[in-house]
Amino acid sequence: MADETAPITTLAVAGYRSLRDVRIPLSQLTVITGANGSGKSTLYRAIRLLGEVAQGRALRALAQDGGFSSALWAGPEAFGPAVRRGDAPVTGTVRKHPVALKVGFSGARYGYAIDLGYPPDRSGFGDDPAIKAEAVWTGPTLGRANALALRNNGLVQVRGEDGGRRITHQTLAPYDSMLTEAADPRDGLDLLLLREELRRWRYYDQLRTDRDAPARRPQPLTFTPVLASDGEDLASAVATLRQIGDHPAFAALIDDAFPGASVSTHRRAGGCELAMKQPGLLRPLGAAELSDGTLRYLMLTTALLSPRPPTLLVLNEPETSLHPDLLRPLANLIREAARRSQVLVVTHAQALVDALDAPTITLRKELSETHVDADETRRWTWPTR
Repeated sequence: MADETAPITTLAVAGYRSLRDVRIPLSQLTVITGANGSGKSTLYRAIRLLGEVAQGRALRALAQDGGFSSALWAGPEAFGPAVRRGDAPVTGTVRKHPVALKVGFSGARYGYAIDLGYPPDRSGFGDDPAIKAEAVWTGPTLGRANALALRNNGLVQVRGEDGGRRITHQTLAPYDSMLTEAADPRDGLDLLLLREELRRWRYYDQLRTDRDAPARRPQPLTFTPVLASDGEDLASAVATLRQIGDHPAFAALIDDAFPGASVSTHRRAGGCELAMKQPGLLRPLGAAELSDGTLRYLMLTTALLSPRPPTLLVLNEPETSLHPDLLRPLANLIREAARRSQVLVVTHAQALVDALDAPTITLRKELSETHVDADETRRWTWPTR
């Protein structure tokens, strides 16, 4: 069962690549797994898209991901029983609903959903999607009584202190979210609070460990409570964590992965440099000398023990480059992070799944559609256009 006290208890996606229609229960620590090609990366991108909406970058993110058309579910609107049994071929059908890509979530405080579709006029920037509907609400599912803000095309309505709704925008541009344009301390406080919460979500899937990775070079020492998504400011983040973070936990988790080792930072010509002292060596090793797996583990430890923990932390295949012996310490690290933040782990490493021993959602493909194997299903209502 999902943890109802977690910031997010339900994640919903529809019409996005292989995710024709899925609703996923989330706990304080949730693992998403499945075979290659089952839709794990697509689900990860869908979660990232929610964060991009709050940053005003959703359309750009879809463009960089191949464009709106390529992001849409490519199969029929629905599969008939005969098709699912294999008694009939997959064929196109007459659509009953407009083309849509939808993502949303609900949790202990807020729920939010966005519906993207084609603009009426596709002659200009017709490959860009238009925001057709948005909603912010309280409680597990959207309803008329618990809606805090509703957007239908360009019209935005926000619930006031008296419980009534007032129109704040009548012609909001189809490429602007109400989270960025209608968030206001007076008339859109709930939108403002939700936007800032979404902006604090963190995603780690591109930690660079190659030979030319910035983390391997000396860097200016700056106050860095949050590690960059590619790990470029690792030395500064470690120095900050040692000063204002939970350094005993950091040291213990490093020792758990590399018995007898310790990590520090030193000022050198050109800036600050990471150093790792290991048993049997006469000098500490710099970041440039560490293996890819060791450097990646140090990045993950620094990211997950951030002195400024997010409400939601999403890790996409954190086991990449790690030796199998590091999967148990990685699981300990993730569990420690889940004491500070809600954590969602997307992985295909069964050893990590077993070591985490957390609620697990398994994805599988049938007729190129991603299905969710979970212990429960979730009710969900999308905002209407």
